[in-house]
Amino acid sequence: MRPRHWAKLTSASALAIILGCLPLRAETPLNTDATLGIPLPEQPELKLSDVAPSAVPAQAASAPEHSADTEIVTGTVTTGARPQEPVKQDAAAPLDRDEEAVTLDIPAAEMPAADPALTPVVKSPEPVEIAPQAGPLRTVEPLVPLPEVPKVVVTLPPGSEFSAAIAAALPEALTLRRLGERERNEIIAAYQANENRPFWVGAKGWNEAGKRIATQLGRASEDGLRPNDYALPVFEASDKAKLAEADIRLSAIAVLYARDARGGRLNPRQLSKLITPTLYLPSATEVLSELAGAADAGAVLSAYNPPHEGYRRLKAKLAEMREHLDDTPLVRIPAGPPLKLGMRDERVPLVRARLGLGPSEEPVFDRSTALALTDFQKKAGLPANGILSERTLAALGKPASARGEEDIIAQMERWRWLPPDLGTDHIMANIPEMRVRVIRSGKVVHETRAIIGKPDSATPIFSHKMDHVIVNPSWYVPPSILKKEFLPGLAADPNYAAKRGYVVTRTKSGGVSVRQPPGERNALGWIKFMFPNEHAVYLHDTPNRRLFAGERRALSHGCVRVENPFALADQVLGPEWTHERLKRLIGSGERRINLPQPLPIHLVYNTIVVGDDGQIIRFDDVYGFHRLVRQALEQQGG
Repeated sequence: MRPRHWAKLTSASALAIILGCLPLRAETPLNTDATLGIPLPEQPELKLSDVAPSAVPAQAASAPEHSADTEIVTGTVTTGARPQEPVKQDAAAPLDRDEEAVTLDIPAAEMPAADPALTPVVKSPEPVEIAPQAGPLRTVEPLVPLPEVPKVVVTLPPGSEFSAAIAAALPEALTLRRLGERERNEIIAAYQANENRPFWVGAKGWNEAGKRIATQLGRASEDGLRPNDYALPVFEASDKAKLAEADIRLSAIAVLYARDARGGRLNPRQLSKLITPTLYLPSATEVLSELAGAADAGAVLSAYNPPHEGYRRLKAKLAEMREHLDDTPLVRIPAGPPLKLGMRDERVPLVRARLGLGPSEEPVFDRSTALALTDFQKKAGLPANGILSERTLAALGKPASARGEEDIIAQMERWRWLPPDLGTDHIMANIPEMRVRVIRSGKVVHETRAIIGKPDSATPIFSHKMDHVIVNPSWYVPPSILKKEFLPGLAADPNYAAKRGYVVTRTKSGGVSVRQPPGERNALGWIKFMFPNEHAVYLHDTPNRRLFAGERRALSHGCVRVENPFALADQVLGPEWTHERLKRLIGSGERRINLPQPLPIHLVYNTIVVGDDGQIIRFDDVYGFHRLVRQALEQQGG
């Protein structure tokens, strides 16, 4: 064929192909080569099949395109010799098989060798062979092994199994006599803070702390306390509810014991308005916290009792008395009307026999009987009036050892009213003994006699701190003396106060103030020792020093007069203020001198004291305070 004819034929064929594709371009946009400006053939849609190439039959080359199970394979591409008319052309129709085929040899893609360092090693107990399948593979063994899941172990806090039982038993288990509402609420709060777990019990009963607390409670009588007030709960170790209740009960009893040991059994201010110590009662929170965290909970509980030497001696004497009980049979005196001096009664011989007196000719309550009974009443802490009253008759029916125990226990109770720490250096004024002592580091460095208040103007009992001394003091007449003595005297004689050296002034409120200026006749003497308090009492000098020679020195209006005030000043003011320097201030006007540091002072009421030799020393119950304490304890025990 000539070249010119071949070119015309080729151009006509190309034009026919372009015209035949126009309908397709109207339906589907074609990609165009940017350089030649001709459309590029449509790319077949790539679909992956789960069937291996080797499993595809040869007829797949002639299968309809876009079938769901068709995969890409090597095949033939044919071109038609005669283009079809554009209207009849089907873009999806297969090519004619009698056309000349062009074979494309597509080499297999070469993949680089795998890096052993990046290939995970999967260890299987046995090799798994995968047999050829007609269908797709459904399971693939993981290339990376799953991590081992750690075992989760949940450990419950000890005692958690009791939480529900404790929460249910809390309100009722705390109904203990003499345990206040505040203490009960604090105990409940302590258990809640502990997630209602027990403090003192375990699965088999008391734990070690619980055993030590129970042991100390069982020894309550050694400290003059009543064991019945701290009766331990009874329970079965197999009963969880009873164990929980026992734990709560022990907490309540331990709190009550600690407060009683610190003086909580009685309210001193209810006994007398002149007994006003500051009690150091521990809270329930403090008690439970200290006991729960202690190595020896029993020792901690015991330490709430007074640590003072005077208390320890009384405790030892109480134990000694109980070892030698007086089992002497007592004379039984029938009940009857009170007996007074001069009365006749058939019981008089029995009374005399009980008091160790010989028989009398007549059953008359004579002077010797009354005196012996008065002496008995003093020792028993009863009103010493020599009258056989109902209370005296009851006391006669007790062994002497029992009366002695009650006296010691009442005295031990008053030691509980003192602060746990008296102070390394302090002043102790024992009112019934009528003596004042200065103690430094446990040793008495100064001691002097004292004059105390009269029974109708008793010296109060309390603790405070002395902070200053006044030289050349003025004395302001107390309201009680002003009402009883000065106002009636001024009403009868307007010069009543002036004649006695007193200065009368009118106060802003319209009242009267009477002051005695400093001087030789001043009721306070030349010096007074101040520790401001609610009773307005203090230690001071006196111009009537001859009164110190008497045995009965309850003579003041409530203050404590000391025999040698300047010697006492030497002890409290320190070396800077010597005896001579103080005396040079006398008569030069009122002068205040502050102590180097406040000094604790304790006004106490010790009627029974155990000496260094272990012997009991008794002092008169001058105000009846000892009797009040003993009676209150007896009533509480009933």
